[in-house]
Amino acid sequence: MESIERDIKGNTINQSISSYEMGRDDVNVICTYGKISVWFGRQTPEVVVGRILISISRIDKSAVHEVEIVCPFEKITEYESHGYILVSYAKCEGGYRATFHIPFYNKKALFFFAEHIVRKLQQRDVKIDIYWNGDDSDITRLTENLKEIDDWKVKNINYKDNSKEKQEK
Repeated sequence: MESIERDIKGNTINQSISSYEMGRDDVNVICTYGKISVWFGRQTPEVVVGRILISISRIDKSAVHEVEIVCPFEKITEYESHGYILVSYAKCEGGYRATFHIPFYNKKALFFFAEHIVRKLQQRDVKIDIYWNGDDSDITRLTENLKEIDDWKVKNINYKDNSKEKQEK
């Protein structure tokens, strides 16, 4: 891990990061500009789920996860009462298909979302995408926050290729 962190800090040609992968055996986080993909394995402890979500919210309060839920119409207001933001809904087989944004600036929504992830982990692995406005410095700050988690390590870093290739004719 230390050699990868040295590579970032010692990046003397100032290449931008294309993707940055970190985690541990039971969780994987891949950061890019615009999106953070998180895979939680079934053995991920609740505290790690919460720590990851809170760390992301500390770095970028505008981060959001979009979720689609099929539920009875009455349940839509229940999700809204937990801080979810209704984006759209339509009648479908089995009730209503509602699309919500889960705003990371809202601790109530984040807590409810974390509980949802933990319940799903009892049955299967969970993969989520979080949309954010992060850049290289935000990725570095997120790494600093998350490395406090036991056994956390940087797994892979890909840099953007800023060189323009010349075409031969």
